[in-house]
This record gives sequence, structure tokens and C-alpha cells, in this order.
Amino acid sequence: MLTIPETAAGTGRTLAPASTGRRLPSWRRLLAWSVLVLLILVTLFPFYWMIRTSLSTNRALAPQAGSLLPADFTWGAYERVLGLASAEESLAEGGSGASLNFWTYLRNSVIVATTITVGQVFFSAMAAYAFARLRWRGRDKVFLLFLTALLVPPLFTALPNFVLIKNLGLLGTYTGIVLPYFFMTPFAVFFLRQFFLGINREIEEAARVDGAGHFRIFFRIILPMSSAPVATLCLLTYITAWNEYLWPLLVGQEDDVRVLTVALGVFRSQTPQGSPDWAGLMAATLLAALPIIILFLTFGRRIVNSIQFSGIK
Repeated sequence: MLTIPETAAGTGRTLAPASTGRRLPSWRRLLAWSVLVLLILVTLFPFYWMIRTSLSTNRALAPQAGSLLPADFTWGAYERVLGLASAEESLAEGGSGASLNFWTYLRNSVIVATTITVGQVFFSAMAAYAFARLRWRGRDKVFLLFLTALLVPPLFTALPNFVLIKNLGLLGTYTGIVLPYFFMTPFAVFFLRQFFLGINREIEEAARVDGAGHFRIFFRIILPMSSAPVATLCLLTYITAWNEYLWPLLVGQEDDVRVLTVALGVFRSQTPQGSPDWAGLMAATLLAALPIIILFLTFGRRIVNSIQFSGIK
């Protein structure tokens, strides 16, 4: 039986049959997805290996070095880190027998990172407002000079800061750890200034007509409108402060103010058996990174949103 093709009325053109199947992805799309999946696997593999090591015993790590599964699965490493295992139990699983006051060091890291974040973001926002919205002689030249501090490696300022903190008698205190990072930084000022420049000046002028001063405009208009970049800067500053190692190592050697990053280095160096407690070290590292991972997963979307921020939409 012959099928007569349908034609459009009055035109004589043949109508194409409707497509019933979904279009297959092109080879370029398949290649792009394959590369993306490969990059994701390469990025996540170190985290998986860290988890695998933390769930193993130190005695079984060397014989089963090529295994992708935990070597002699145990929760002993986490028990050692959290102080739930005795020295005898730690030595029985191949641990070093060293102790780690995890909760104390976690508290110290939270205090230091939170204080640095609050102070640095607040003062950087005020400085950014002054550079972006206030008009005064030499503003652009001072801002350019301020940005040149980005070219100075932090290592160059570590020794002068250490001498200053020592002369002030602040070694071994929270104040000594926080003080060099508490005020504005060039990156934070530059980051917020760019967003403040995109805010419509008409709203600011209308508030000034109503009698609002600079402080009221800053706290009631600029900051609420800049919630996305401020939240992004808070997240980036908190992560940077949490991962800081060199300065807390120089200033905060005492156990009462020692942060997690420094404590992990001390824990690794305590090797009475001749080899580090790799399982315990990986467990402590994972627990130390867990708050930052949760924080990033919770507020990480704001980083993407703030990139598209342009003031008033």
C-alpha cells in the first residue's frame, strides 16, 4: 500500500513527518561531558583517598597500599582524634599514641576565623565606600598605592609583624594572632569597591536630600544592597583565615590558642614509633576541613550570584 505524502493546503509543499525520537547528542557534547567527568574524578580522588586512609589501620596501610578500599576497616583513627581512645588502644592499631585536643583546637580556629572575618569585612567595606562614593583630593592615587600592597608577599611582612607583636606582649594570645588580619586588606577593598561603584547614585542622592549622612547611607543603603558581595567576601575571608598556618605557628604556640592547622602539624611530628599516624592525621584533616566544606556548600551559590551583581536590577 502506497503512502501519499501530505501537502500544505494551497501551497503544494510536502509536509515533513514529525520527529518521534530525541536527538542524539553530538560527539562534541559527549567528549565535553567525558572530560568534565574525568576532571571531577581527578579532583575528588584525593578526598576519597583521605577518607579511605582515615578508615584504615596504620599496620595494614603498607601491605594494602594499592587497595582502593579501607585497609582493615576501623573507626579507631576518629576515636583517637576525638579523644575517645586510650594510648594503649592507639598503639594497638599502629597509632603513635599521641593525643590531639581536637575540640579545643576547633574552638580556637572558630574564634580566630570569626574574629578576623568580622573585622576585616567591616573595615574593608568602610574603606571601599570611601574610595568608591566619597570625593577627596588624591583619592585615586591613594587607592592605586593601596593596591600595590597586593604585590608584597605576606612572608615579607611576617618578621616585622612578629617583632611588633612581641614588643606589644601579645605572643600566645588571640589578639596577637588576629591583629595583623583584623583590618582592611587590599583584595577585600578592591572587591567591594567594584560593587559599590555599580550602585545607582540617584538613590544615594535621594537619601542625602532626606537628610541622611554618610554613615546612615552606608549602613542603611549601601550594605543592604551589597549583601551578595559582602557574603561572598565573608566566605572567602573565613576560608582564608581558617587555613592560615604560618602566622598562627609563629605567634600561637601555646596550647590554649593553638589553631587546628598548627595542631595537625604538631600531631604529625609526634612519632614515638618512628612513623606518623597517617590514619589519625587523615581523620583529623577531614574533621578540620568538614566545617569549611559545609559552609561552602551552604553559601557557595552566593559566589556565583555575586559575579553577576551590578547594583540595581
